[in-house]
Amino acid sequence: MQHQRYNKNFKFVKEPVSFNKYTDREFLQYCVGAVLYMPATRDFREDLLTEHVPGLTSMVMCFEDAIDEKDIPEAEKNVVQFLHFVDEKIEGGELDPDRVPLIFLRVRSIEQYDEILSKLDKKAVKILTGFVFPKFNSNNGEAYFSRLVATAEKYEYVLYGMPILEGREIAYKESRIDELIKVKAITDKYKDYVLNIRLGGTDFSSAFGVRRGIDYTIYDVMPVRDCILDVLNVFERENSYVVSGPVWEYFLANKSMKFDSIPEDKFQYTLLTRTPLVNSAVDGLLREVILDKANGIIGKTCIHPTHIRFVNGMQAVTLDEYNDACQILNTSGGVVKSQKANKMNEVKPHTSWAKKIYARAQAYGVIENENQYLQLFSDSSK
Repeated sequence: MQHQRYNKNFKFVKEPVSFNKYTDREFLQYCVGAVLYMPATRDFREDLLTEHVPGLTSMVMCFEDAIDEKDIPEAEKNVVQFLHFVDEKIEGGELDPDRVPLIFLRVRSIEQYDEILSKLDKKAVKILTGFVFPKFNSNNGEAYFSRLVATAEKYEYVLYGMPILEGREIAYKESRIDELIKVKAITDKYKDYVLNIRLGGTDFSSAFGVRRGIDYTIYDVMPVRDCILDVLNVFERENSYVVSGPVWEYFLANKSMKFDSIPEDKFQYTLLTRTPLVNSAVDGLLREVILDKANGIIGKTCIHPTHIRFVNGMQAVTLDEYNDACQILNTSGGVVKSQKANKMNEVKPHTSWAKKIYARAQAYGVIENENQYLQLFSDSSK
C-alpha cells in the first residue's frame, strides 16, 4: 500500500513510501491513517478488485455498532469468505498484494471475539492485519491481547490489536486516571502487538449526553476534550504510542470534488477563522484534523469514503516541517536556526516532535507548503 496514490498527477517533494502488514511496527503504526469502517456483512470483494474506494489503505469490518446482533453469524461467514477470497486472488496472480489495504476486524465482545477466532484459519490470518477492541478497559484488555498473541503464534503470522478507549471508566473523572494507568500497563505488556490507541469520541459524548455539531470540533465539547487530554497525557509521552482521532460524523463531499476554484490563500488560517472553504462538513473535518495534528494525533476513524483523502492528505508534511525535523535529528545538541531562518530549533526538547514528523513524512509524503493540500485533495488524475 501507499498513501495518496489516488492522485497520480500530484508532484511530491518526497513521495510516500510503501507499506504492508509486515512493515516494521515502529513505522507501520504511523501508516494506519484514515481507517474506513464498514459493516462486516458487506460484500467487499468486487470493490477491492476494482479499487472502488479511492485512497483506501486501512479498513475495519465491524461486528459491533454497524450490524444487528442477529446478523453476527452471517457477518462472520462473510468475513472469512472475504479473507479467503483475497488470499486466493493474490496466490492466483489476479490481485497485487500491494493493492490490499490493512484489514482489521472490530469485534463485538470477548465472546464474539472467541467465536470469530474459532472460524479463522491460516489463510485468513495471513491476510488479516489485526483486530479492533471496543470499550477496551482494565478488565477485558488482558483477555483481548492474550488471545491475539496465541492466535498469532498458532498461525505464525503477524497480528495487531487496536484498543478503543471509550468506556465510562475513562469518561468519568473520578475513575479516569486510575483506569488509564491500568490500561497502559496492559498495552505496555503487549506493546509489540499494539498498533494504535484509538479514541471513541462518540461514546465519550454519549456519556455526557452531548454531540458535536457540524460547526464544532470535538475539542469544543469540553467534557470530551477533557477525556482526550488525559488519554494523550498518558499514552503520548515520548511518542510511546500513536493515538488516532475520533470519527467525524458528517459528510457532504462528492467523490469527484475538485478544488481548482478555491483560492490558494492561507489554508489553515482560513479554516481556523471559519471562513467558508468547501462546505460545512468538509471544512469541519479539515478543521478537526488540524487540531488533531496540533495535539499529536495521527489518523482518524472514518465512516464515509470521501473522508479518506482529507484525513490522509492532511497527514502530509510541509517542506518547512520536514527540513526542521531533519535538522533536529541530524544535530547533536544545542539550538540552531531553522533553514528558513524563521524559527529556533532546540534539539533536545524538539526531538520527539521531529521523530513524529519524519515518520509522517515517510508515510504520507512531503509537500511544498500548506496550500498544496488543496491540490492533493483534488483527484486531478481522472
